[in-house]
Amino acid sequence: MTENVLAQAAAGGAAPFDPTMLIMLAAFGLLIFMMMRGRKKAAKAQEEIRSNLAPGAEVMTQFGLFGTISSIDTDENKIVLEVSPGSFVTVHSQVVAKVVAPEAAEADAVEVPNDASSLTSEQAGNTEAADVESPEETLRRLNNDDKGPKA
Repeated sequence: MTENVLAQAAAGGAAPFDPTMLIMLAAFGLLIFMMMRGRKKAAKAQEEIRSNLAPGAEVMTQFGLFGTISSIDTDENKIVLEVSPGSFVTVHSQVVAKVVAPEAAEADAVEVPNDASSLTSEQAGNTEAADVESPEETLRRLNNDDKGPKA
């Protein structure tokens, strides 16, 4: 069999058109294109993150640590994060996963009232809590029950 292939190559006979070879080359080209495209997207995203890094920005690391950037050392690729008042952590600059936008942090915050007046049923407008009687009504009802005839 190898003698026939060698004989055809030596005789100058062209191999017949092979569509599977064309499909394999197209698939290989598509694979290379998709790999290059993914790398470009990742590099663009990383560059966008790096452009937003500045002292005072709140960031999240890849391992879920939130902190505020206090200083950046671009020569050694180090970032010093303040994770709580007075607590500093030094991380590699590539560990920063995203810069947390200030409006996103404020949107997640829950507003807590300063006093309990907004939690009462009259002011909150809660219809389910309107059936609950006030402490004064409870006392009045209990006093009226005690005045009735006892058996």
